[in-house]
Amino acid sequence: MTLHAVIFDFDGTILDTETPEFQHWQALYRQHDRELHLHDWQRGIGTWDAFDPWAGLPAHVQADRETVHGQLKTAVHAAIEAGDIRPGVRAVLDDLRARGLRLALATSSDRAWVTRWLSHHGLLEHFEVLATRDDVARVKPDPELYLLAARGLGLRPADCLAVEDSLNGATAAVAAGMRVVVVPNDVTRSQPFPPDWARIEGYEGGVAGLLAAGLGEL
Repeated sequence: MTLHAVIFDFDGTILDTETPEFQHWQALYRQHDRELHLHDWQRGIGTWDAFDPWAGLPAHVQADRETVHGQLKTAVHAAIEAGDIRPGVRAVLDDLRARGLRLALATSSDRAWVTRWLSHHGLLEHFEVLATRDDVARVKPDPELYLLAARGLGLRPADCLAVEDSLNGATAAVAAGMRVVVVPNDVTRSQPFPPDWARIEGYEGGVAGLLAAGLGEL
């Protein structure tokens, strides 16, 4: 494999927005004597409109959806802002650039969301191309986002390595013709990733560990 670029997912992969969001939704369910199961929540990770958490809440909560959602959104955003990017991510991004590898982002989230948090953590300038849900007709697990990111770099998909945390995201990368490294977080770790997909549990092994997994050297 000739590797010229690494294309990262954002939510859960660079910044773990997924765990605090799940935890706050789970707390909301429990306030109303309901249980939000992780395996249901996981269906919506890395994509859009695949799981509706409102459907499992009582009718009176759904009737006050605007107020409840506003409070929930404020709490989730505060938790994300109080946190940091995943351990080791910054060093990996810096080292990839130092090795001459180009960086792009492919995310099912919108551009305003990812630029907000990338800017907040001083990472926006690391990425040459941002492919977001604003730019495509179909988000992950469709490969369109990854194909768009590769085109933006002027590269073949086969020359790019994708880094993902979720089954929907990794499925999109593989469908685009890229190798993928799965770096799961607390809410995606139990997803049924195929055993032949490269996987590391975090970025503590640095760039060497990531590339060794992605290039099949582990």
